[in-house]
Amino acid sequence: MLSLKVSGMTCGGCINAVTRAIQAEDPQAKVQADLASQTVTLETTLSPAQASQLITDAGFPVA
Repeated sequence: MLSLKVSGMTCGGCINAVTRAIQAEDPQAKVQADLASQTVTLETTLSPAQASQLITDAGFPVA
């Protein structure tokens, strides 16, 4: 389980964009996002660096 602090998520569309970015590389990944805490929790085979880069590339900076 991996938890990342992600900036800029404001709506369900943002959550969908982050989910699609992760699942494009790991289709079996489970993605949960909390808009209030700006946190994304992942169950994935991706490394933290890979996941962070994919989310950043989707337009949401990872702290």
